[in-house]
Amino acid sequence: MATRAFSFIVIALAGLFASAGAGLTQAQSQLFETRAKQAVMIDAETGTILYSKDADKLIPPASLAKLMTMEVVFHALKVGRLSMEDKFAVSENAWKKGGAKSGGSTMFAKLKSQIRVEDLIQGVIVQSANDACITLAEGLAGTEENFATLMTERARQIGLTKSVFKNSNGLPAEGQVVTMRELAMLGRHIWKEYPEYYHFYGQREFTWNKITQPNRNPLLEMEIGADGMKTGYTDASGYAIVGSVARGDNRVFAAMSGMTGELERAEESRKLLEWGLRAFERTELFAAEEVIGEAQVFGGEKSGVALKAKGPISIFIPLTNTDRLVARIVYQGPLTAPVKEGTPVGVLRIWIGDNMSQETPLYAAETVGLGTLQQRALDAMGELMVGWLR
Repeated sequence: MATRAFSFIVIALAGLFASAGAGLTQAQSQLFETRAKQAVMIDAETGTILYSKDADKLIPPASLAKLMTMEVVFHALKVGRLSMEDKFAVSENAWKKGGAKSGGSTMFAKLKSQIRVEDLIQGVIVQSANDACITLAEGLAGTEENFATLMTERARQIGLTKSVFKNSNGLPAEGQVVTMRELAMLGRHIWKEYPEYYHFYGQREFTWNKITQPNRNPLLEMEIGADGMKTGYTDASGYAIVGSVARGDNRVFAAMSGMTGELERAEESRKLLEWGLRAFERTELFAAEEVIGEAQVFGGEKSGVALKAKGPISIFIPLTNTDRLVARIVYQGPLTAPVKEGTPVGVLRIWIGDNMSQETPLYAAETVGLGTLQQRALDAMGELMVGWLR
């Protein structure tokens, strides 16, 4: 039996928030504009995309690549392959490429010195130190090239499908690319998965080798609730930032690039993040255990199986110029009986205007056993007729 993609509109939602507004893309241009060439903002709790501008363009990451470096390190700490008290030696390679003589960001680590992992982490996060990145990379993987491979592999494991890493520090390298969407996703992932380490991103300064350096993130000095995460710059893509702001129970992450200077980066990121906190309202679409829709079943005791998510589904929608909200259940079907309760079936895609804001996996909410011989014969005949029409 051939399968085909089904896409059902959940009618109960299609006009729930309808108004006279235009699509979300148009609404965004009316409600908010940024000088950044690429930008994306997501709600931390639900993952809802609140703003998007050319967010999937592949660009060099610059120092924003260090977010992925820290994800690999944090994961190693979480699974027990590494501890904060472990020490790594500063190699000649790390000293030459990332030390004081390199002319880049550095923690001024001494050649052949042994440095604790916790200090190296602060060097990377607070001081953006290239020597600390290389030292961690060599300590964990032997060479920076091996570590970069781990970075890309780990990126795929956590759902980043486009980003490719060639080194641990983000210095220019052929083939090293990221997107703003995936960097915002990475920032949210770090916050969710490693709460015991996230506080380093809000650290205002770090002293090493008797040299105190401030955190380069301009948002931390603005008293707007910012507590992360990283800045970057390349000639090719301009000034960039991944930032996060939290107020009360609300938190948003933004990733932006293509700005012309440090002042513009600071101001544009502040405006976007503050707008994200005040311009949206959280709305629960489906409660936990609530049936969301149905998928067709071939050869079953029932013609369909109820679907649900693993928890409640909420989304953030604009407070002003609220637009049409459409949700579609998408799956490959019809499903073939038997279907067991809890089987992954498809996804619920939620659109606000022209922008897909959220995607949630859906599972069978019940078990549908094999139908009788007569039911299966009728289903087979129906599928054959549909096949002729196709």
